Amino acid sequence: MGNKTVIVSLSDEKYFELLLELIESINNFDQSKAVDICILDAGMNDNQIKILEQKVKQIKKAEWDIDVPGYKVRNKQWLKSQVSRAFLPNYFPDYENYIWIDSDAWVNDWYAIDMLIKGCKTKELAITQTIAPGYRDVGKVKWIFGSIASVKTQNFKHAVRSGFAKDIARKIAFAPHLNIGVFSMRKKSNGWSIWQKNLKKALSKGRVFGSEGLAINISVYVDGLETEFLPPSCNWIINHLLPKYDEDNQQFVEPNLPNKRIGIMHLAGGYFVNDVDIREDKSIEINLQTLNDSNVFKSLRFNIGKI
Repeated sequence: MGNKTVIVSLSDEKYFELLLELIESINNFDQSKAVDICILDAGMNDNQIKILEQKVKQIKKAEWDIDVPGYKVRNKQWLKSQVSRAFLPNYFPDYENYIWIDSDAWVNDWYAIDMLIKGCKTKELAITQTIAPGYRDVGKVKWIFGSIASVKTQNFKHAVRSGFAKDIARKIAFAPHLNIGVFSMRKKSNGWSIWQKNLKKALSKGRVFGSEGLAINISVYVDGLETEFLPPSCNWIINHLLPKYDEDNQQFVEPNLPNKRIGIMHLAGGYFVNDVDIREDKSIEINLQTLNDSNVFKSLRFNIGKI
């Protein structure tokens, strides 16, 4: 009998090295034997596919599962990630639990995978909100006159541009943003159909990039999709707040007490040193604070130099 849980990611040619690091970070744990890894191909080359076939269970070509005008996606096959992740059971139907992890993320502690599996069994969706002690602000309000203000948040701006009603845009304006780079759902969750409905609406008028995130935010905060909100360490976004480093245990940890281990390190949005994104140069090391009140230069990429 095969594994019931699958971890899925997607890559094009550019993100292939990051994808390999994600795969190696998963396989670094003995518990990985209980899950399969499947990959959606959004433009990898033949040699990359050949390498990948030795490392994962299945590889499928990502499709435009919802029709998108050609002018929006010309020469941008990687944008299929904005659509295909809402249809994972269609691509890989033989599983009960689906975990998605972006290719620019990697697993630092297996408890995050355990939480994602447990979360999708107890609720329709398991995901983290982009809020944590010390996270930078993700929304802006400009007070114009009296109680009148101009609202600028990721959810509000994208919802308006995508043609959603103003009451929906207002409802999600200051709801804690849900980052869709790490989530889980079971096969029988009604979250898939609700998400697909909102995604189709978002794609009809709005831009493709970010549409799936907007759709999942509306599914949760407007449609009331039952959601297990996981701790931020299950999807730690480094450009919101850098981790600290535990030298004694050689682990990345949350920078605030009680300094829990980070489960999944997510390089979403990039982190730039001298205008170079660490996702493009794995040799870059970042000056991090340690739990011993000192500083150390560390790469935030997985297992640097060993892949």
